[in-house]
Amino acid sequence: MNNKVKTLIFVESRYKINRKRIKATVERVLKTQNLTGNVEVSIAFVGDRKMRELSRKYKNEDKTRNILSFSFAEGEMTVMPPDILRLGDIVISYPYLIKEAVEFEELVDDRIDMLVEHGLMHLLGLHHE
Repeated sequence: MNNKVKTLIFVESRYKINRKRIKATVERVLKTQNLTGNVEVSIAFVGDRKMRELSRKYKNEDKTRNILSFSFAEGEMTVMPPDILRLGDIVISYPYLIKEAVEFEELVDDRIDMLVEHGLMHLLGLHHE
């Protein structure tokens, strides 16, 4: 079983994140979901202004939020190489997650782990409705 998980991470420059920990979280979640093969996911950490803009555009809600997930299984079909399963994009508001970490008395890295896992579950089609 030769699996390769590629986690692309975009961070607005002023935010401090632990890339190795985020990649390990992605790999752990995919392993617990028995996902095999080559997998790719992107994770972006943005500010509240950008998150609010995305929320308006894709959710028709004029508010910021902690996370948005964009699955490649939704929307317009795109021709992709068959050897990589591209799950999609996870966008996390860094200021919002800091606020939540304080509110819930959690470490910032623990909050990031929780949000990354939550976003991955959405990309895998597992929702909390």
